[in-house]
Amino acid sequence: MPNQPTISSSEVGTLWLTYQEKTFILRLLEYLIPKADDHKSEKIMVDLYKDLDKNVERIKHIFEKAGSALPVGFTSQDVNVEAPRLFENGLDIMFLRMIKEVSMGLYTLNMGKSYREDIINLYKDLTAITQGCYNDCTQYLLEKGILTRPPFVPMPKTNVNINDMKYLSGLNILSNTRHINTVELSSLFHGMETNNMGMTLMFAFTQVAEEKEVKQYFHKGMEISKKILKNFGGILLEDDITPTISTVGNVTSSKISPFSDKLMLYCNSLLCNLSLGGNAFGFAFSLRSDLQMKALLAAKDVADYANEGNKLMVKNGWLEKPPATSLER
Repeated sequence: MPNQPTISSSEVGTLWLTYQEKTFILRLLEYLIPKADDHKSEKIMVDLYKDLDKNVERIKHIFEKAGSALPVGFTSQDVNVEAPRLFENGLDIMFLRMIKEVSMGLYTLNMGKSYREDIINLYKDLTAITQGCYNDCTQYLLEKGILTRPPFVPMPKTNVNINDMKYLSGLNILSNTRHINTVELSSLFHGMETNNMGMTLMFAFTQVAEEKEVKQYFHKGMEISKKILKNFGGILLEDDITPTISTVGNVTSSKISPFSDKLMLYCNSLLCNLSLGGNAFGFAFSLRSDLQMKALLAAKDVADYANEGNKLMVKNGWLEKPPATSLER
């Protein structure tokens, strides 16, 4: 009996995706670190780079020991570390914080698909690294006054059960729609925060993308984010809640791309996945029917947009094929 069980199909798939995401983040950091705003932000990124680099080697070792080919992922060909600064005033750490939020969700899903102890331990270690980095980014941005906290509300003094079906309706014609609750507010605020950041990144990518079709695609992403911000912000205003979100830093006027179009499209795909997950949460935990519908409509827009991005990557030969379930003939 072998000391280590054979890697299962689900483990091959998740490791493949993890390798791609980690090499993407390493290339991102190679560009961002030399241009950090200050020593503290530089340390956050350098520490993360060291930790992720070691774990990419762990994934390589697992694949090589199993006799598997390695994914290509992202290489030095996908980053221009000499490109001028594109992000200023904390935008690099805001960007990294959002990517780490994506990573936290992926590790949870990947661990749930893993059975070998060494692979489970890999995701446990990556989860701890990512949670630590996410907290470091959050505290840094709060200290700098860049990150805006969600609205504050009065603390509940009693426990009450819902006893009126009108609570579930957001389309009451003969009476006022109830105010959103804190669970619904959290989903709306998160959606606005991520789309505000996404809109800024799409602006940056539009500015530096080389292919005309890719530029147009990123511009379309900006418009989708604007639409979601307007819809979600309108709900808050209806309840007299000011939809204040973070300024997220700013994009410079540089037209020289630090990243390949392939890398930026991949990044956009990750952000779409984050948006889809947020809208799914909003649908699942909102109790007002109109909020559920808005979450579904937003999710449809993002899903259609993400699928368009996949087609664009295939058209340009940039989408790496995951391992097949059988030997291809």
